[in-house]
Amino acid sequence: ARYEAITQTFESINTMEDINVVVFTAKGTKAFCAGLELKEFLAATVEEDPMRAQVVRSTFRAIRHCAVPVIAAVNGPALGAGSVLASSSDIRVASEKATFSMPEINIGRCGGGAHTGRLVPQGSLRYMAFTGEQISAWEAHRVGFVERVVAPRLLMPTAMDMAQVIASKSRVGLVTMKESLNRIETMPVDEGYELEQQYSTKLMHSEDAREAVRAVVEKRAPVFKGR
Repeated sequence: ARYEAITQTFESINTMEDINVVVFTAKGTKAFCAGLELKEFLAATVEEDPMRAQVVRSTFRAIRHCAVPVIAAVNGPALGAGSVLASSSDIRVASEKATFSMPEINIGRCGGGAHTGRLVPQGSLRYMAFTGEQISAWEAHRVGFVERVVAPRLLMPTAMDMAQVIASKSRVGLVTMKESLNRIETMPVDEGYELEQQYSTKLMHSEDAREAVRAVVEKRAPVFKGR
């Protein structure tokens, strides 16, 4: 039910034209997400596993393909699926108390490599996958998994400052840019850049794109209309 609720929330955001960016975090300070509870694994059957996997997969897909940018503000440990929730987001800001891990090896499972491997070197990925050990927020920053590491009290102010900058942009531009970046991520450079240029040409037809240019020329803040 928790995964379905997250999926529904992110899918609903796609239709909200007054939202330009999402800050994804957890309540309290204990953890960002501890992943699935062990009792859920004990109760799982081989026959039910593909259905459960589909539900979890849909959640990660909803975050990764959310129409607007998603900032994960990671306040504490992000274990297993919790780490994937962070890696499915566009940008990660972490508290110094945050840790990241792929403990699936400890309970006879696999998972998380496809998402985490987009962001970290293969050596770091395999270290996490084979040992199940946690890496610190600073180590996650060193290997490129996390963009910013801050003191716990600065986590939400930092994430919100970043969100305010993004929110000031054209929603049409953000949606187009994110779709473009998602599509070109695994493409060869030349083909990817060609597709990116096609998106850029498509964006030229929008009123917001023309307003953006006028605002720069006239040295004023743009007034976007979302079209």
